[in-house]
Amino acid sequence: METIISLDQSILLALNGIHTSSLDVVMTFASSKFGWIPFYLFLLFLTVKKFGKKVWLPLLIIALTITIADQGSTHLFKNVFQRLRPCHNPELTPILYTPLGCGGLYGFLSAHAANSFAISFLLIALLRDNYPWITPVMVVYAIFVSISRVYLGVHYPTDIMAGAVFGVLIGWFTFSLFRIINTRI
Repeated sequence: METIISLDQSILLALNGIHTSSLDVVMTFASSKFGWIPFYLFLLFLTVKKFGKKVWLPLLIIALTITIADQGSTHLFKNVFQRLRPCHNPELTPILYTPLGCGGLYGFLSAHAANSFAISFLLIALLRDNYPWITPVMVVYAIFVSISRVYLGVHYPTDIMAGAVFGVLIGWFTFSLFRIINTRI
């Protein structure tokens, strides 16, 4: 366990330590919710274009996916494990660069990673037949959002990895639910 914790901190400090003003802008954007609105609108357009009048079902499943990933990351993990974010760790606080501040007290697991991987998995499953290029785009999006959290000093790499796994599982679950409901309609 000591080795994992040491490696976790080493990777965190390495990514956090390469900060530049240009990277700050890029990584701050990657972590923002509102900066992605044009991208989300484009994904909405693709979803409407594919499903037409039946778009209500994928939109309902998308909302469910985000809700489960976001609330689950907090109530099933952060509040249970209570692992301090690195920016709240007294040993790391003096040496971390945190341009956006620290956020909540606990960080395991990353809600940003869970949300971005959940929605990415779901949208890949929903849209890949019509838009094969969606897979690499959504994978890059999820990784970009997730890595930004380590760069900004608010999550350990293991917070991100756990959030990614949780997100993929949520995306798989909600896509399975979508298929069941869609076949019965």
